[in-house]
Amino acid sequence: MWEIISNIINYIVDMGASVMLPIVIFIISIIVGVKPGKALPAALTLGVGFVGLGLIVGLMNNQLGPAAEAMSERFGLSLSVVDIGWPGNSPIVWASEIATIAIPVAIGVNILMLLLKWTHTVNIDIWNIWHMTCTGAIAYVVTGNFWIGILGVVVHAIIAYKLGDLWAPLTTDYFELDGITIPHGTSATMAPIACVVDAIIDKIPGLNKIDINADNLQDKIGPFGQPVVMGFILGAVIGLLAGYTPSEFLPLGINMAAVMVLMPKIVKCIMDGLVPLTERAREVMNKRFHGEQYYIGLDPAILLGDSQVVTAGLIFVPLTLLIAVLVPGNRVLPFADLATIGFFIAMAVAVHRGNLFRTIISGFFIMYMTIWISNQTIPWLTALGVSVGAIEAGSTIASLDQGGNPITYVFTQIFTQENMPGMIVIAVIYIICWIFAVHTSRQRAAELAALRY
Repeated sequence: MWEIISNIINYIVDMGASVMLPIVIFIISIIVGVKPGKALPAALTLGVGFVGLGLIVGLMNNQLGPAAEAMSERFGLSLSVVDIGWPGNSPIVWASEIATIAIPVAIGVNILMLLLKWTHTVNIDIWNIWHMTCTGAIAYVVTGNFWIGILGVVVHAIIAYKLGDLWAPLTTDYFELDGITIPHGTSATMAPIACVVDAIIDKIPGLNKIDINADNLQDKIGPFGQPVVMGFILGAVIGLLAGYTPSEFLPLGINMAAVMVLMPKIVKCIMDGLVPLTERAREVMNKRFHGEQYYIGLDPAILLGDSQVVTAGLIFVPLTLLIAVLVPGNRVLPFADLATIGFFIAMAVAVHRGNLFRTIISGFFIMYMTIWISNQTIPWLTALGVSVGAIEAGSTIASLDQGGNPITYVFTQIFTQENMPGMIVIAVIYIICWIFAVHTSRQRAAELAALRY
């Protein structure tokens, strides 16, 4: 029986988010009482949105990937291990022995936490359970202990759902996504760092007055501050840094302008597809839990609809390569994740209320830590890739997304104890950042409550 269920889950997961999520959304919508005539078009609209998102991400990968490679060659970056990113890492994780059981485990953890009122996040983004699975898969392949792997999934899931609770006031306040939160991925995991940076900048005279965002840029520099123009300029500059000729950097500029214009429209399509479910889920939760606030946990891709996030993401394409050079002993060449670097700093944008100046500072520390950790996980990720037959023995791979995740790193180091000083430093930094994140979340929640009343 379990084998049949396992095969069905794997079959649906293999079809990708654009098919899997509409199926999940439709089933959940029917369960909570949305009429089929409303649930089906909404689920399909969501699927269409993710198809569009895939096209845009594909465009960014195809355009920015070669530009990033050309930049690294032009500036002589001797980084020997290539970042395979989430496009390369997620299939490896889903192919691991622990993947099938990880989905029901993560869902079970969510349900148990909801019943115990340890979280208010209702996660419906099954695809991104691969983040939790990655922690378990790496811990399992490194220690050889299956139950340590399962514990890794559980620990990551608990932290992820608590992160969902933390970021809910910010997604409502800044992104205006009422009732929605982001419990997944590097965006949720690394944003606590931004909370520390924000608190420090607030205490520095002069710096605390600097506020740069796309809106006030447009006021100050006119048409050059418009998203379409900024996208073109940033794309062209990346091309110039790559040593492109006009026939190469001008098309790159136009393509990045297209990303800036189309991404918000695609994300709106995704949000429209979620409206019936979120409205009905809110009604059900309020009725059964006496008005307590619950949040729907979604893919961080919906945050890319914000122009500040896309702008910061483009700025961090060359900046991340510079950071890679500055990290002592770094062997990882940022590559596949560069096109979607916006995922790493999206929630930081909300922490800083859209202030690009602060986002660049916190993003520097976010990417520095990510790259440092990804160096430590090279042998672990390589062992996982070899174990599923994705790479040959003797090869090495790295990944910024999840390979640079502090949750996976600290959890696995507890059992391997290969670099205890490094683990202690990262753990202490991350705990301190969490304390600041809790303060930031409570502050935003209080501000929202004051506005409502």
